[in-house]
Amino acid sequence: MQRIACLLALGCAATLAHAETPEHYHYGMQLDIAQIISQSLPQGCDVGEARMVYLDSKGEQHTLIYQRLGDDCRG
Repeated sequence: MQRIACLLALGCAATLAHAETPEHYHYGMQLDIAQIISQSLPQGCDVGEARMVYLDSKGEQHTLIYQRLGDDCRG
């Protein structure tokens, strides 16, 4: 049981050590998005910061920050 706990702790530490710095999107940027893991969208009806966590075609995880209109606009 102790062995399993140690392996889990090492796996978590490796994941934290691999955490990447979020990238800010710029116009014309080439994106390789194979699977979206999560998204957070701005609130309200103003332009705000959105964040997307995704996997590329190699299975590597990335975080992208971009600007978009809030999801609460009705018009």
